[in-house]
Amino acid sequence: MNEKYIKKLIRLVEESDIDSLEVSSWGRRVKIIQRAPASSNGHANGTVVYTSTAPSAPGSSALIPAPSTASSEAAPAVTPAADDTGRLVAVKSPMVGTFYAAPAPDAQPYVSLNEKITAGQVVCIVEAMKLMNEIESEVSGQVAKIMVENAQPVEFGQVLFYIDPAG
Repeated sequence: MNEKYIKKLIRLVEESDIDSLEVSSWGRRVKIIQRAPASSNGHANGTVVYTSTAPSAPGSSALIPAPSTASSEAAPAVTPAADDTGRLVAVKSPMVGTFYAAPAPDAQPYVSLNEKITAGQVVCIVEAMKLMNEIESEVSGQVAKIMVENAQPVEFGQVLFYIDPAG
């Protein structure tokens, strides 16, 4: 399914009274869910689109928030946050997709355990909807933990690495 077709389906859901729509074609499945109107907690109205391949087919799953307004804001590349262990900084996935440790299957990984890295250095790729998104570290330090394996599906906000800024 192409992007134009998916956008058309999103418009169909937004302009109708239906709560959700699910379409399957050629081993791909798209599920569009209409969110409830804004509530007292401040969450906005919008549409969420889930796309995935059939379980037997290789590929990735992706979650794309599609607000009902025409404008969209870019997500930050990496959102570091303090880990419960204290000084470690988490590098989190900015999207749902597939984690790749290296630029190609036969290439060396971008980073390895205990390696020193600098702010802005590419640490991995997250593939979402056939787009390869390079994820960069926002801090310099030493790779303390690698939390995911190569070709593993990841969720939005999932910790990919812990960086020790003192390292």
